[in-house]
Formats: sequence, structure tokens, C-alpha cells
Amino acid sequence: MAQLVFVLNGSNLNMLGRREPELYGIVTLAEVERRVIALAQEIGLDCDFRQTNSEATLIEWLHEAFERDAAVIINPAGFSFGSVPVLDAVKLIRRPVIELHITNIHKRDEIYRHSLISTAASAVICGLGVNGYLIALRAMALELDALRDGLGS
Repeated sequence: MAQLVFVLNGSNLNMLGRREPELYGIVTLAEVERRVIALAQEIGLDCDFRQTNSEATLIEWLHEAFERDAAVIINPAGFSFGSVPVLDAVKLIRRPVIELHITNIHKRDEIYRHSLISTAASAVICGLGVNGYLIALRAMALELDALRDGLGS
């Protein structure tokens, strides 16, 4: 049975491809989802890709990931910088959690530089554009394989 990975996206990512293309590029979230699902199938992962603008919904999805013992790749977007409830929900996850940001948050305005979610994530990927999703998925496959083989961190 394939390992389950939730790919969760936070606020405003539904506007990807139209919102600040100079920062985020022109690829839509639907295209990112298509690429992620295709890669997941190729590398033997079961991927559940979602986006919400609601903090409560994101928390409920993290609870669902916990209940289903799923690994999580999360682009919390604006929830990164001030949502203690999302942080607390991320802390529930028993499998690896990779935090993902399309931009390099460390080069942005001060308000975007300090993600609360990073304190609970197994790893953080930022600044690689939408390709970061594919890199995160490959990294997750390696982490899950290492855990299965008793070599995980």
C-alpha cells in the first residue's frame, strides 16, 4: 500500500499564476497539482492535494492527516507567520512534515521571514518556485523510505 502524503496549501494560493507573478510566477495551482499528482504516482506515493483560504479548514485537514497517519507537505502561506492553531495542528503529525514556500521567505520583507510552522517541520524548502513542490515530494519519498527501513531521523 502506498504511503499517503497530504499536500496542503494555505491562503491565496488559489490565485497562483495571477497573484504577483513577479514573485510567484505564472503557473497555476491546478497545474502544480497536476504535476504533483503525476510525480506521486510515478514514485509510488498516494497524494491528496488541497488548498483553502480558511485557517479552520487547514487545521481540520491537519487533524485528518494525523488520524490517517499521513505525511504532510504544507505551504501554509500567510498562516505561516501568525497562526499558533496551525502550528499546534502540525505538531500532531507523526510522519515527516515538509514546510514549503514558493519564494525565499528569508529575502522578503521582515513580516514574511519568520515562520512559526518551521519550528515543527521536519524540513523547510523555500525559494525554488513551484518546482519546490516536486522537490518536496521527492524528499518526502526519501524520508518515508528511510523510516520504513529504520534509517529515519
